[in-house]
Amino acid sequence: MNTRKRYLIKGAELINEGVRTFQDVLISDGRIQRIGLNFDVSTAEEIRAEGLLLLPGMIDDQVHFREPGLTHKADIFTESRAAVAGGITSFMEMPNVIPQTTTQELLAAKYALGAKKSLANYSFYMGVTNANLEEVLKTDTSNVCGLKIFMGSSTGDMLVDDEQILNQIFANSPMLVAVHCEDEETVRSNLAEHIEKYGEEIPIDRHPVIRSREACYKSSSLAVELARKHNTRLHILHISTAEEVELFDNQLGLSEKRITSEACVHHLWFSADDYKDKGPLIKWNPAVKSATDREALWRGLLENKIDVLATDHAPHTLEEKQNIYTKAPSGGPLVQHALMALLESHKQGKITLERLVEKMSHAPAVCFQVKERGFIREGYWADLVLVDLNGSHQVDSTNILSKCGWSPFEGQQFGASVHSTFISGHLAFHKGSFDDDILGERLVFNR
Repeated sequence: MNTRKRYLIKGAELINEGVRTFQDVLISDGRIQRIGLNFDVSTAEEIRAEGLLLLPGMIDDQVHFREPGLTHKADIFTESRAAVAGGITSFMEMPNVIPQTTTQELLAAKYALGAKKSLANYSFYMGVTNANLEEVLKTDTSNVCGLKIFMGSSTGDMLVDDEQILNQIFANSPMLVAVHCEDEETVRSNLAEHIEKYGEEIPIDRHPVIRSREACYKSSSLAVELARKHNTRLHILHISTAEEVELFDNQLGLSEKRITSEACVHHLWFSADDYKDKGPLIKWNPAVKSATDREALWRGLLENKIDVLATDHAPHTLEEKQNIYTKAPSGGPLVQHALMALLESHKQGKITLERLVEKMSHAPAVCFQVKERGFIREGYWADLVLVDLNGSHQVDSTNILSKCGWSPFEGQQFGASVHSTFISGHLAFHKGSFDDDILGERLVFNR
């Protein structure tokens, strides 16, 4: 086993827990040993970080790394590297793979893959179906991030639409339940109408009409109703409409909330106006909607009605994405450029660095009760990112790391870049180069 080195990060500006300070950070045995000034450690490798920001690494609570079974699109090794290069130090991955992660045996097999292949820290959701409640209730709350329910069909076939089963899951879940909310009946009816009108030539800009705001709100409001009825710990993923934002409370502190929500980078960056240029490359479920919805999501985020930032990274091959509307799958690669897009939004005045760190690092750690991660604190695991706010670079096909080889941000000039990423104290990415000698750790939870 490779031994983790000791590092001393000197001269960076720390952004942590709402405060900006200039302090040095000593990393030893994978953890933050000391935070302060004017201490010298001759046995540590020094990282000169003047002019850089030091942030806690992003914890991405929703990714699809496509392994097992869909590895022509992506795999845990390639996508975790892309995540680390993008400043994401921990991820929580979804069960709609082949075979679907819906038994304890398959869940264990997936964790074994993570241990062998992931450069980032990792956790995997247990998938829920209409027929696996007994298996679901066996899930270990201390080392599994949560249960995942598709209350609307997306990539794969994991729709849970049996109301009795939903009530049983919400009533009996021992842990956080994360849900994809789109009303299936509404979506199917809208799609049938569009096929009747357009045949095979449905315009891509009809996607937010087919997977409509009504479908989103109807499903999200049902999930909230069930959670309130059963006092379930509910987390609604990828909110995309102004109406849904109003379902959530901002009067309680995050640790007190039983119902929380997430916004994804693509819904905060793109709008329906971008379909004409990006086409199916920005086809996601839920759909990218209007600029008005996008602004409502930003307000909800800043008002603490939306709690967490994430990516919903979900690669497909470019050949698959360039198909006609009914055959082009939804989803796209985002982990490498999510933090850069968020930092660009900061430069545009949409969010402060302190709030950005809160939503991308602190809040997911609190929301999921992640043990000893998400903050720059002595004794915590050293999941850290050094960012150059002036490290301008352009996204193009030569520097895209996701296995699919494309990005919805291709051609975008970002004004910042990731200088270094520490994963559990290991300098996994530094000045454009990877060190894969030490892999990420399995996340554990204070439950």
